[in-house]
Amino acid sequence: VPHLSFVWGADNVNFLHKRYELLKASPVFSEMVYSEDRAQISAWAPLVMHGRDENQPIAATKMEAGTDVNFGALTRSMIHCLEKMKDVTVHYNVEALDLDPDGKGGWNVFVKNLLNGEKDKCNTKFVFIGAGGATLHLLKRAEIKERKGYGGFPVSGLWLKCLNEKIIQQHNAKVYGKATVGAPPMSVPHIDTRMINGKKELLFGPFAGFSTKFLKNGSLMDLPKSIKFDNLIPMVFAGLKNVPLTKYLIEQLKLTHEDRVAALREYVPNAQAKDWELLEAGQRVQVIKKDKKEGGILEFGTEVVVSEDGTVAALLGASPGASTAVAAMLSLLPKCFAEKSKTESWQNKLKEMTPSFGISLSKDEKLLRASRSRTTKVLNLSNEKS
Repeated sequence: VPHLSFVWGADNVNFLHKRYELLKASPVFSEMVYSEDRAQISAWAPLVMHGRDENQPIAATKMEAGTDVNFGALTRSMIHCLEKMKDVTVHYNVEALDLDPDGKGGWNVFVKNLLNGEKDKCNTKFVFIGAGGATLHLLKRAEIKERKGYGGFPVSGLWLKCLNEKIIQQHNAKVYGKATVGAPPMSVPHIDTRMINGKKELLFGPFAGFSTKFLKNGSLMDLPKSIKFDNLIPMVFAGLKNVPLTKYLIEQLKLTHEDRVAALREYVPNAQAKDWELLEAGQRVQVIKKDKKEGGILEFGTEVVVSEDGTVAALLGASPGASTAVAAMLSLLPKCFAEKSKTESWQNKLKEMTPSFGISLSKDEKLLRASRSRTTKVLNLSNEKS
């Protein structure tokens, strides 16, 4: 699925052209194409151009080698592979409730079977907490000193989904715009072709919602219960320092269906309200943490928290996508497995799994092309250029 950046207005066109010139110099973006030609952009994204003011200055960049990843399908595939491996057991319908030190350098993890309500305990030398919005709660239960000062602020993700099959078939790209002034980084609007369970879909967003839940199916008490003595001050200061975000969320909560469709029309001028419905995608729990200078700050990315002895690690923040998931795990290995990660066997295995590990692809064009070619082959991306 090609990736496009699309802007309108003289100032934005000038910005995009300058960005293109800077990015083009990097081998990573050497295949990026820039155009202000209406016919060319119409060929790239006809839905974006139909009905658009002919006097409006526009510009777009295009990367043909874009992909659409269904992380749900990818996760299921990886889990199925793990299940076939020796010494790997996957437990389904089980919720982790608590974890305590076992006094021997390891951890007792207390779990509950969601089908029959039975509770159990398992012992382990290492715990990784990657539970999305539930991570903060479990990290607090671990009672390691590194947990102190961390809090979370939940933001819901809302999307408009197209219901008209004829419109869906007119678009085959991910088209990104620019975030409005004062809006958080994750609010950059984009209209995307998505393949969901083998079916082509068309989504526009994101819009923000608010709930005190940390998980889509969590409890309304998640946020109140997460406020402790050690993170109260950081959360207060983060709130005071992020008035624009608060204003943005309030404005988003006031939006009607017609308001959201009006925002959509900036990207799809001929959009009709009857062809779109609102969907709640999920919850992002943004990281709030202590800061010596500011008192408390709100982070929009992900953060890995590791205990001093390396036996517990947690991934906090917005759910990691393709740009951060692998990098986060690679950064965790030397912190949690300091000696093993230095061994020749581990280094060789990491190189086998990730040939570009430890190397900047932006500085090694040959390796970049080899890496893209390998990815194309492994993922069967027949339309991607290597």
